[in-house]
Amino acid sequence: MNSQNVYNLYQQPHIGVESPSKLIEMLYEGILRFASLAKRGIEVGDIEKKIYYINRTTDIFTELLNVLDYDNGGDVANYLTGLYMQQIKFLTQANVENNVDKINIVIKVTKGLLEAWREIHQYD
Repeated sequence: MNSQNVYNLYQQPHIGVESPSKLIEMLYEGILRFASLAKRGIEVGDIEKKIYYINRTTDIFTELLNVLDYDNGGDVANYLTGLYMQQIKFLTQANVENNVDKINIVIKVTKGLLEAWREIHQYD
C-alpha cells in the first residue's frame, strides 16, 4: 500500500485532506494528540483511557508502517521502519509500566518528525 492508497482510504468529505502529504501530517498530529491523552490517563489513574489512547497511537504508527514506500524511499523508509517500531515498543512499555517517560519520548520523536515533514512538504 502506498501513500496514494492511504489518501484514497481516508479521503472523506469531513476530513478535508488535500494531499497524501497532508494526510501524513494529520497522522503525526493524531499521534501527538492521542499520546498526550494516554499520558493524561496514566497521570490521573484512568486505565481505560490510557489503554484506549495508547492503542489509537499504536494504530497510527502501524498505518504509517504500512504505507512506507521501500522502492522509492530506500534508506529513509528503512530508518522510519525502525523508528516507528521503537515508538510502538515505547508505547507498549508505557502501557505495561504506566510510564509517562516512555510516552514523553514518543511525543518528542513525533514532534521532530512532524517538524521535518512540514519543512519538506511546505510547498505541496
